[in-house]
Amino acid sequence: MSTENDSLGGFLRHRRERLSPQEAGLSPGGRRRTPGLRREEVASLAAISSDYYGRLEQGRLTNASSATLASLARALRLSLDERDYLFRLAGQEPPSRHSAYAHIDPAMLFLLDALSGTPAQITDDLLTVVAQNQAATALLGPWTGLPDFDSNVTWRWFADPSSRALNVPEEHAAIGRAYAADLRSGLARRPARETFGTELAKDLLERSAEFRNLWEDHEVEPLTSSAKRIQHPEAGVLDLQCDVVLSPATGHRLIVFRPRPGSGAGAKLSFLSVLGEQNFD
Repeated sequence: MSTENDSLGGFLRHRRERLSPQEAGLSPGGRRRTPGLRREEVASLAAISSDYYGRLEQGRLTNASSATLASLARALRLSLDERDYLFRLAGQEPPSRHSAYAHIDPAMLFLLDALSGTPAQITDDLLTVVAQNQAATALLGPWTGLPDFDSNVTWRWFADPSSRALNVPEEHAAIGRAYAADLRSGLARRPARETFGTELAKDLLERSAEFRNLWEDHEVEPLTSSAKRIQHPEAGVLDLQCDVVLSPATGHRLIVFRPRPGSGAGAKLSFLSVLGEQNFD
């Protein structure tokens, strides 16, 4: 085994053992024989298999992907310098700010963890979902770590009609318009050499007549907070306020789905939160 690979495993193990369940947004889960998180907990948070993560720690893998490394950096709550160090241990250059694997502000991850009973997720400036809490997964389904454009909310909205099933039909037109305007706004802020966003827009122009019509309006406006009605197959209709919180440091956005006062959605979210914890266990 190479020294480089042993160092990668040792670094992962050290950071896993120093991170408490509470700091990672998990419940303590009774007595623990070792400090920090269990291997299977890190694997679950990073959306990879326990066996795969175990082999990384043991130095038996040398070809971890950029997506896997970015997911592990988020799961282990690494700082920007620690994230870059992890990538270099794996023989890769750290991703740029506008990469799909860009670093997330630790303060935003802390807020995501703190909102344990309220659905919340973090997206980049093009609405690619890069982190979710358990409540968001229970409400919206898993969105992180998917191939190609599948983790991008705007792409899914126009390319996969089934992604609209959770939104009441009377809100579809406004949501689509907001997503198209947000994508134009995000592309305007990205450097010309960055291709993910332009390729995403090009793909949607080829796939969706609805997107083409909205794109021709040339509306440019970042996503803002708005009311949403979600029709969940198990919890029914939830009246929610979708709040958007921007991180000036990285451009990431924390999107929070909180119950609207007097709507009764709070009790339904509590029900979904319990279901999410059971599925996570």
